[in-house]
Amino acid sequence: MIDSHCHLDFSVFDDDRAQVLAKCDELGVKHIVLPGTQAHTWKNLIALCGQYNQLKFALGIHPYFLLDFDNADLRLLDDNLSDQKGVAVAVGEIGLDYSLSTSADLQEHVFREQLRIAQKHQLPVIVHHRRSHNALIRILKQLKFSNAGIVHAFSGSLYEAQTYIGLGFKLGVGGTITYPRAQKTRKVLSQVPLSSLVLETDAPDMPINNKQDERNSPSYLPLILHELQSLRPECASEIQQACWRNTLDILPNILNTRAR
Repeated sequence: MIDSHCHLDFSVFDDDRAQVLAKCDELGVKHIVLPGTQAHTWKNLIALCGQYNQLKFALGIHPYFLLDFDNADLRLLDDNLSDQKGVAVAVGEIGLDYSLSTSADLQEHVFREQLRIAQKHQLPVIVHHRRSHNALIRILKQLKFSNAGIVHAFSGSLYEAQTYIGLGFKLGVGGTITYPRAQKTRKVLSQVPLSSLVLETDAPDMPINNKQDERNSPSYLPLILHELQSLRPECASEIQQACWRNTLDILPNILNTRAR
């Protein structure tokens, strides 16, 4: 299994990160992708991934962290991706979050510029969304973005899912599907092509059902896979193999050597 979205670099894992990774390995979680969120954390993120073969990194500026944004951060992103050519797996976590007070204009500017940087470096993107599917799709089409990527924690409609898939994107399947009340998302992810799905935990956030009071962990990825298997018509092994293959198809640098 591959966890395509996990923030294992966050400080809540500082005391037991090695133990968490050992547990993941035992459970068959062989690769874990750590998306970047802020420019000042990229150096440590790259260094951490250099310490563990299981860990791979993406670099990006999350819309949540734009209060202190400077255009120099975009130049730094470009430079870091040049330095880590063939090792960085994606540009991300980037996107639009319209639940924030940060202006939509600023969010869209930073998103567009990061898409251009991803295109320059021929990398896919890991996309954050909240109340923003229409704008995300509009911008991806306007820029004719062709490197595709993953729509993190997808929770949109079937039409939106089909639109992203038509643009070459995979849909991130996370802890949301473990909640019976998430009927819309569970139904959509049961209907889309199996070839469009990848697994993720978003740990330490996005806790799974019955573990709301615990820190989320990449070691819970098998529970998300099991829930997805319960929703789909294909056999369990076919679903597991497809999610592995789909992730490598969209993030092929996962198999490259670790960070320099």
